[in-house]
Amino acid sequence: MSTVVDLEGVSPITEGRAVGSPPPPDVLLDVRGLKTHFHVMDGTVPAVDGVDFQLKRGETLGLVGESGCGKSVTSLTIMRLIDIPPGEIVAGEIWFDGQEILSLPMAEMRRIRGSDMSMIFQEPMTSLNPVFTVGDQIAEAVKAHRHVSKKEARNRAVEMLTAVGIPSPERRVKQYPHELSGGMRQRIMIAMALSCDPKLIIADEPTTALDVTIQAQILELIKSMQERTGAALLLITHDLAVVAETVQRMAVMYAGKIVETGTAQEVLLNPKHPYTQGLITSIPSNVPRGQRLNVIRGTVPNPFRMPRGCRFEPRCPFAFEPCQEFDPPLLTTDRDRRAACWLLYPPSELPRPGATTPDALAPAAPVARERVNKQ
Repeated sequence: MSTVVDLEGVSPITEGRAVGSPPPPDVLLDVRGLKTHFHVMDGTVPAVDGVDFQLKRGETLGLVGESGCGKSVTSLTIMRLIDIPPGEIVAGEIWFDGQEILSLPMAEMRRIRGSDMSMIFQEPMTSLNPVFTVGDQIAEAVKAHRHVSKKEARNRAVEMLTAVGIPSPERRVKQYPHELSGGMRQRIMIAMALSCDPKLIIADEPTTALDVTIQAQILELIKSMQERTGAALLLITHDLAVVAETVQRMAVMYAGKIVETGTAQEVLLNPKHPYTQGLITSIPSNVPRGQRLNVIRGTVPNPFRMPRGCRFEPRCPFAFEPCQEFDPPLLTTDRDRRAACWLLYPPSELPRPGATTPDALAPAAPVARERVNKQ
């Protein structure tokens, strides 16, 4: 990897919110130190292990990372749809619309879920009930949260099908999921998610199973519906092209942790974390003609044997001593940028050799900053 991290403007200030204190009024979703683990026969998998991000009202945030990094588990934890057991929410707080929802009784969470926050799942064919018409399924969601009559709920279903661009909605409400195309089913899922005017929409890889032309239509539909309703959108994807065109801010996730956050433009044009750099330089369109496509060497860590220090250290071409011992916390760099990399810390702020905690900082003496390229 030839990219060099720009150290200008970096200040060693970590962002922290007081435990138990609500976020500012303009923040709709505040995820703090979230840990969701799965206990299986071979051990414990830390699928989400200290995730931390904020989403403001009306904002669009993209949660990006390769398959298996914990994106979907993060979204399911926010919705409190994790099966317990084998899953367990080990630690953290999730503040939604001014209240902490991990401590809410499940009955109260069911009232919020589907009404104030909704989710568009990755594969609509497995999310829609095959034995009920799509109109009945949308109407059921409306009746559960709006307490309206059956006729009013049915009219709302037709209205939502019209809103998401489905032709002949009066006829389509009587059809079953298998009678519709993949793009139509995904529009049904969007209609169902937005039927109660939620404040938060979580879209988990909403275009993965669709062809390219339909993908663009669905993304444009989600964006236009979000802008029309004023809802905040958490878009989960591994496609950086989708992020560049759709979201305002993005968070990059690796092996259960957030490694970088910032505006989409800043992160894509000037990535701070080596993993983000690797993702961007792996895109074919970013490689000049005649040059080899860059790849991130190695593989993701074994979830049962995570590295002791930074989880990206075994694959990082810039790794040095502190990376092997300590997992770097998210560091506020410039403006709203945050990244978790020891490369961004000045020498005086690095953990000293032999320290038992990363808080034991090195003295002000110079520390070698040369990164060893392991490739």
